[in-house]
Amino acid sequence: MAAFDEEAVFGPKPKKPTTHEIGQNLDDLSEPELAERIGLLKAEVARLERAILSRQATRAAAAAAFKA
Repeated sequence: MAAFDEEAVFGPKPKKPTTHEIGQNLDDLSEPELAERIGLLKAEVARLERAILSRQATRAAAAAAFKA
């Protein structure tokens, strides 16, 4: 008798998202997946901090231009 092929009957298993949603359930994630999420979040924090610096520089340049 052939083995039961779940994928043939139910379709492929849904893939876990590669992004992280704040507050999402972490129970089904492995240790490497959790480490990957931490890396994603650290990269996002760095991107947000660069955006803040960019806006501060823009505001400072505008303030300097209007003082002249």
